[in-house]
Amino acid sequence: MRAALLLDQTGVYPVFEFTKRRGRWVLGVFAVLALVLGALGATLFDRVEGGGYTDPGGESSRALTVLREEFGQGTPNLVLLVDTENSVDDPETTAAATALVANLHERDGVTDVVSYWTTHQPALRSVDGKRGLIVASVLGGEREVDERVGAVADDLSGEQGALRVRVGGFAMLMHETVEQSKTDIIKGEAIAFPLTLIALLFVFGGLVAASLPMLVALVTVLTTMGALWLLTLFTPLAVTATNVASLLGLGLAIDYSLLIVNRYRDELGAGRSPSDAVATTLRTAGRTVAFSALTVAVALAGLLFFPLLAIRSMGYAGIIVAALAALVSLTVLPATLLLLGNNIDRGQLGWWFLRAPRPAPGEGAWHKLATAVMRKPVPIGLAVAALLLLLGTPFLGVQLGFPDERTLPASMTSRQVTEIVQRDFGDSDQQSLVAVLPDSAYSASGLDAIAREMSDLDHVRRVDTATGSYVQGGLFAEPTAQNARFRVDRAAYLSIVPATTDTDELNALVGQLRAQQVPSELLVGGVAAANADSIGAIEDALPWAIGFVVVLMLVVLFLLTGSVVLPVLAVILSALSLTAAFGALVWIFQDGHLSGLLGFTATGDLAATVPVMLFAAAFGLAMDYQVFLLSRIREEYDRTGKNEAAVALGLERIGRIVTAAAILISLVFLGFLASDITFMKAFGIGLPLAVLVDATLVRGFLLPAAMKVLGDANWYAPEFLRRLHDRFGMDEGGAKRSRLPEHDVAVRDPLGMAAGRTMVEDPVIVVDPLARAEAARAEEALTAAAARRDTAD
Repeated sequence: MRAALLLDQTGVYPVFEFTKRRGRWVLGVFAVLALVLGALGATLFDRVEGGGYTDPGGESSRALTVLREEFGQGTPNLVLLVDTENSVDDPETTAAATALVANLHERDGVTDVVSYWTTHQPALRSVDGKRGLIVASVLGGEREVDERVGAVADDLSGEQGALRVRVGGFAMLMHETVEQSKTDIIKGEAIAFPLTLIALLFVFGGLVAASLPMLVALVTVLTTMGALWLLTLFTPLAVTATNVASLLGLGLAIDYSLLIVNRYRDELGAGRSPSDAVATTLRTAGRTVAFSALTVAVALAGLLFFPLLAIRSMGYAGIIVAALAALVSLTVLPATLLLLGNNIDRGQLGWWFLRAPRPAPGEGAWHKLATAVMRKPVPIGLAVAALLLLLGTPFLGVQLGFPDERTLPASMTSRQVTEIVQRDFGDSDQQSLVAVLPDSAYSASGLDAIAREMSDLDHVRRVDTATGSYVQGGLFAEPTAQNARFRVDRAAYLSIVPATTDTDELNALVGQLRAQQVPSELLVGGVAAANADSIGAIEDALPWAIGFVVVLMLVVLFLLTGSVVLPVLAVILSALSLTAAFGALVWIFQDGHLSGLLGFTATGDLAATVPVMLFAAAFGLAMDYQVFLLSRIREEYDRTGKNEAAVALGLERIGRIVTAAAILISLVFLGFLASDITFMKAFGIGLPLAVLVDATLVRGFLLPAAMKVLGDANWYAPEFLRRLHDRFGMDEGGAKRSRLPEHDVAVRDPLGMAAGRTMVEDPVIVVDPLARAEAARAEEALTAAAARRDTAD
C-alpha cells in the first residue's frame, strides 16, 4: 500500500490512556463533583437576581445612584394594594392601614413611603373608595432588593385584620420572576428528560445505549449549576442564566454523547475491540465534540459585550455549559464505554426500536437529495433562500421593549396589582420618572421654573419637587413637609408622574425631559428611562458582538477547512437559518398569534434581550452543525478530489446522525415552552425552529446548491494562507491530509464507504498503531477481493 503516513495523533492518546487506566477513578471523581456541585446548585436561586435589564452605565442608573447616595431615596418600586369591604376612610381601615405604613417605615432599606392614609392624595384611592395604595422605594442592589421585597411579601401579604393586602410593583415583579423560574426549570426538565429518552430509544434501539447520553446530561447539568453557584462568588448573576444553562446543558450533553456513542457502536461493528473502538472514537468524534464546544462557546462569548446583566449572565452560563458538556462527554462517557465493552447493545426493546439498515454508499436519502439539488442548484437555492427571507419579514416590524407584569401568569400578585391599579385608579406613581439635578444649588425660583416647564410637557400629569406640586405649567399645591425630601444642600430632584402608560409615549416623554435646558447636569431616571437606556446599550454593543463572533468563526473555520470561501459561506447560511425563527418571534410573541394556544399575553413588543440571546445560542448551534458537515465534506474532497461527489457523500455520511442530534436538541428546547414566563417561551419556539431549519432547508438544499455553484472555488485560499493552514490548521480527524491516487483511494475504501459509517470518519492518512493495523487489514481485504475477481474471471 502506497499511502503516506504524515502526522502523529498527538493530544488524543494521553486522554485515552489515562481514561483506560483510571476509568473507575474518573467516574468516581465526577460522581463526587456532581453530588457536591449539585448540592451547591440547589441553592443557586438564593444567589441570582431577578432583574439585570438595566444598563449600569446608563443615565437612568446614574440618576438612581445620586438619589440613593444624596437623598436616601429611589424610584417607587413597591406597591401595596389594600382592599377593604368598607370605605378606605373608615376609622378601622385607617388605623390598620396606618399600621402597615409604620411597619414599612421601620424596615431597613425601605424609604419614601407614601400612602393614601397619610397624604390623602386622590390618586392613591380607587374610584369606588374600597381600595387604597401604599407606595414605597426599596433600596439596594438587585439581590438586596429581592430579599427585602420577599420579606415584605411574606410578612404583609394576605389578610391583615379587616384588610386584604397584595404586594406589587417592579421589585415584586422581579422577585416573582425568580420564584417562577425555579418552578419552570423543574417543569422543563420533567418534560425534556422523558421525551429525550424516548427519542434516544428510537435512535439506539436499547436501554443501555440510550441511557448513556442521559447520564452525561445529568452530570453536566448538576456540575453546571454548581459552577454557576461558584461564579456568583465573583460576579452577580441574573436568573436568565439558570433557565438557559439547564436546558442548553441538557441539549449539548445529549448532542455530544450521541455522536460519541454512535461512533463507538460503529467501531465495534467494524470489528474493533472495545479499547480500540474508544481510542478511535476519541480521535474522531471526540475531536468533533471539542471543536463543537469551542464553536458554541465563541458564539455565546459575544454576549459578554453587552452591559446588561441578564445578557452577560447567559454568556457566562453558555461558555461554562459548553465547556462542561464537552469535558463530561470526553471523560465520563469514554470511561463508561470501556466498562461496558460489548454490552453497549444490551437491553434491546423489540423490533419497533431497531435502527433501519444503512443503505449502500450512494443510495442514501441525503445523497439522493444532494444529487437532485445539484442538478438545478440556482433555481432551487434561490427558491429556498427566498422562502427563508419571506419567513423572516415579520421581524422588520419588530418593536423592542422590556418585560413587564404581563410576562408573568395571571396568578402572580405583581401582575394582579398592576392591572387593578390601571383599571380602578385614576392615577398612580408606578410609572414615575425622576429628573435629578446633582452638584448644583438651586434656588426656590429656579426649581419652580424647571417644574413649571416640565409639567407643561405632553403626557405629564403632575410634577412634584421641593417647591410644591405642578400641573399643566402652574403650581397646583403648595409645598408640605414631605416636599423637603426633594432637595439637599447641593442637589435637587423632581418626580414626574406621566399621564400615560403607552410605551411609545413614555419613551417620547423621556426624550423631552432629557432635552430640557437647565443650568447644570440633568439626569432622568425611572423604569421608562431605564428601558430606553438599555435598548440603546444593546444597539451600541450589537455591532461589536456580531463582529467578534463572525471574525472568530471565520478564523476557526479557516483552520478547519483551509479555505477562505467556505467559512464565509457557512456564516451566511447559518445566518439565513435564523430568519424563520426571528420572524416567528415577532409574529407570535409581539403580534399575539397563537397566544391562546401557548398561554401568554401579547404585549405588542418583544423583549429586547430575546433576539440577542437567541441569536447567540442559535447561531452557535447552526455553526456547530456546519462544522460537522464541512469537516466531513472536506474529508471526502481530500479523498476524491471531486467537489460534487464530496458534497453528496459528505451529506450522506453525516446526515443521519446530525438529523438525530437536531431532533433531540429540539425536543430538549421544547422544555422552554413549559415556562410561564413569556420571554422564556420564546426560546422554546425560536431555538427548535432555528435548529430544524438549519438541519433541513439549509443543510439539505442551500449548502449543496451553493457548493455546486462555487465548484472548486469552495477550496480556494491564497498561497500564504495555505502555508499558514499547513502549519496551524486543524482537521476533524486530527491529521493533515493530501490528495491520494485512485489506487490508494481503493485501498482505504473498506474503512469508509464499505463500513457504512454515518459519523465523521477516520482520517484517510493517519499514523498511529491502530491505524496501521486497520490499514493492513484493509489491504488484505482488497487483495482477497481482487483474487476472488480473478478466479471468477
